[in-house]
Amino acid sequence: MSKKFISIGESVHASIPKHAPVMKKLAQMGPDAYSAPSEELDYIKDLIVSQVDDGADYIAVNLDAFGEDDPQAAVDMMIEYVKIVRDCSKGIPICIDSSDDDVLIAGLKEWYNTDQPVAKPLINSIKVHTADKMFPLKKDYDYAFIGLLMSEQGGKHSLDDLYSLAKQLFAKAVDLHGFKPEEIIFDSTVFPLAIDMPMLPGEPGYTYKTFEAIKMIKNDPDMQGVHFSGGITNCARDLPARKIGIMRAYVHKAIEYGLDAGIVNAKHDLSGGEPDPELLKLVAAYAKMDGSMDKMNDAMMLMAQFCQNCR
Repeated sequence: MSKKFISIGESVHASIPKHAPVMKKLAQMGPDAYSAPSEELDYIKDLIVSQVDDGADYIAVNLDAFGEDDPQAAVDMMIEYVKIVRDCSKGIPICIDSSDDDVLIAGLKEWYNTDQPVAKPLINSIKVHTADKMFPLKKDYDYAFIGLLMSEQGGKHSLDDLYSLAKQLFAKAVDLHGFKPEEIIFDSTVFPLAIDMPMLPGEPGYTYKTFEAIKMIKNDPDMQGVHFSGGITNCARDLPARKIGIMRAYVHKAIEYGLDAGIVNAKHDLSGGEPDPELLKLVAAYAKMDGSMDKMNDAMMLMAQFCQNCR
């Protein structure tokens, strides 16, 4: 590779089954939970340190599962987790990850609530319809951001829709609020291969649109320098086996289109090594699923073979 893959360590996430019970127990331990010594607190610190030691460029923290019934709980917890990351990440910056703008804002302000110098954090995510609330913070709290290519209505987006959303976010960020292109990471959404089946004749697959959107944006001369990321774990969701192999193949194929960052478990080093040729062929088939019947049949046949072999 000609340039380093940006690794956004995903382990501190309240929806990961292995870690969620520890995070929940820690949250129930009272006002001193995040300062008094405990096995649970050590567990969280070890998660952070392990991602740093495995080469993560950012430590992502997502606590949205705790805010489903009480949004303020996620806000309060993010402040505490930001402190933990700041204290034990060995200078690696945080990626404050939430679908709630209030959580993002609280985390960003807390990151800079120190007399010590800190590296520029990453905010995940900002959308076109949330940009006017989030972008003005750049003036007082320097940060880079992941721009999620999703409209306020959500739902399906065409390739042209994704490209248009990127252009709108870029213009607001760079022209109005002083972001540099390299401070922008676009995310056009990683969709599970297992269910990437178009519902209408002639409709392209999600993986096709994700990869082609990356290529289209990358080739736009007005948006040179931006980065591209995604939640890589999603691509292997619901598959029966070989999830790390699938993720590695996905990353290597996506790199060909311009992907240069990912929300990943840093220890897997998905951008390194050589992907399995058969798994790479499988991902490539989904990347080519442009709506034509033959391309869809190719992808479905390879997926059926994969699932049969993994029984």
